[in-house]
Amino acid sequence: MMNLLKIVVLFFFTTVAFAQGVVINYPQNGASVPAGHDLTVQVVRPDTLTGSQEVAVVIGLESCTSQSCPSPVDVMGDILYNGPYNPQFQQPNLPPFQPYQNFSVAIPASWTKGAAQLNVAHFTLIGAGPFPDLETLKVLLTIV
Repeated sequence: MMNLLKIVVLFFFTTVAFAQGVVINYPQNGASVPAGHDLTVQVVRPDTLTGSQEVAVVIGLESCTSQSCPSPVDVMGDILYNGPYNPQFQQPNLPPFQPYQNFSVAIPASWTKGAAQLNVAHFTLIGAGPFPDLETLKVLLTIV
């Protein structure tokens, strides 16, 4: 009986944590991005009924030209943004229909051309407790 309770509690917290997850809406996976230009990164947090407090987002860029890209859990790369995350609903009836925030980050002109990985780390506090939640996401890019 105690094991069943542990499984139910674990399932609940896992479900709540995934409900608070974010999505990199832009740039799309596989996009070509010019070095030396600004890039808009759109981070969407699907609307949820579970209480949460957004804390921060970190956006990093990692070159993948000489090897496969490491997981953003292990390496964020060069940090392009580190600061608050405050997703908002925008104009009604326009995509993505969910709260989001756009970040303008500069891709260094000296960045190595070729495969790269845009990494996002999202930190939030969830629930009445609250408990901390950290998730990482990635999008593969080609720097041109």
